[in-house]
Amino acid sequence: MISLTSPVETWAHRLPAGAKLLALSLLTVALFLTDRPEVLAAALLAVLALYLSAGATFLRQGAAHLRMLWPFLLLIALWHGLTGQAQAGLAIALRLLAALALANFVTMTTRLTDMIAVLTRLLAPLRRIGLPTRAVELAIAMVLRFTPMLVDNGRRLAMSWRARSPRRPGWRIVMPMAALALDDADHVAEALRARGGIMTETHDRKD
Repeated sequence: MISLTSPVETWAHRLPAGAKLLALSLLTVALFLTDRPEVLAAALLAVLALYLSAGATFLRQGAAHLRMLWPFLLLIALWHGLTGQAQAGLAIALRLLAALALANFVTMTTRLTDMIAVLTRLLAPLRRIGLPTRAVELAIAMVLRFTPMLVDNGRRLAMSWRARSPRRPGWRIVMPMAALALDDADHVAEALRARGGIMTETHDRKD
């Protein structure tokens, strides 16, 4: 499994995870409080400045993570252009790109263990009333770790297809990707069962 945390050390790595996640939540909400393209464009430029403050290598890594967004942004622009709502489409695209770029920045500068520690503290009240929270913590950790792996699998499958055929891979790699994802999920399930399952920590706390 692969972590999204950047190996390039930046000033943002030294900030507390809780503060970064709180700022991310507040700024994301703020992005949804306006529909003005100029305001959203300014927000996107501010996020770009954050990436630039971490150096050129960090910026290239962040851009690579966000590259998969371009087809969705293009589809949004085309749809709203055809329906005569170009300004609304521009606002949606800018908001989406700014929010996800900001989230990507936080993820790249925060260790997964620190994120899970913050989540554990936030879910503490639920544990006090007897509700198990280990499954939620594990699910978030797995999403963060498996997402880049799935993207990498898709990239490698596309490269393999191009090496064997002049045609674009398109939908033809969907089934192999699904098979790889199911195989990885099966391995993870076996590893969890070998460690006693996801409820082990909850029972240990009660004991």
